[in-house]
This record gives sequence, structure tokens and C-alpha cells, in this order.
Amino acid sequence: MHNIARRTRQRGLSFLGLVFMAVVAVSVVAIGGQSVPIFLEYQAVLKAADKAAREGKTVPEVRAIFDRAATIDNIKSIQGSDLEVTKHNERVQVAFSYSREIALAGPAHLVYRFEKQIP
Repeated sequence: MHNIARRTRQRGLSFLGLVFMAVVAVSVVAIGGQSVPIFLEYQAVLKAADKAAREGKTVPEVRAIFDRAATIDNIKSIQGSDLEVTKHNERVQVAFSYSREIALAGPAHLVYRFEKQIP
């Protein structure tokens, strides 16, 4: 029998690969950590706009209801005056549009744009 010596290749991650993976992981955690409050605020805006559309009968009433809910839920990105309030078949419709941004590095920003119409 003839034994041929085979060289086994090392498997695994190189140091540079490890550093790259660490940088990517830290970036994802940092951006995610800043994004979670933005999405929680968006959920609060949806809830406040829905409540305003259900309970309000006039434009000032709808905006006042939204502003009260925004104060309770600590909504800073949008106010009642920013809402577009219309009536369609005797139902109040509330629409809104706003954006939030996260500074990444230098001139780079991550921008979230939110818009919704609530019947």
C-alpha cells in the first residue's frame, strides 16, 4: 500500500475576517439600537392618529385629540397641525407624512420616511 501524505487545509476565520465580522456586527447593533425608538414612535403615531380619526368630528377636534395623545406617548416627530384631516362619506380620515434620520458617519444619514392614511 502506498500512503500518500495529504496536507489538510486549515479551516476557520482569519484575523482580518474576524475584524470585518466584528465591525459589521457592531454597525448593525448601533443602527438597530437607534432605529428601535423610531419605530416605537411610529407605532404610537399610528395609535394616536387612529384614536383621533375615531373620536374627532371636526378638524380642530381631531388635531387636539392627536396632540393630547402625542403628549402622553411622548411623540416629538409630528404634531396635530401636521395632520391632513378630511371627511369622506361622513367618516373622518387622517393622513400624515414625516421623516426621521439617523446620522451614520460624516455626511451619511439613514432616513426613514413614514406616511399613512387612516380611514
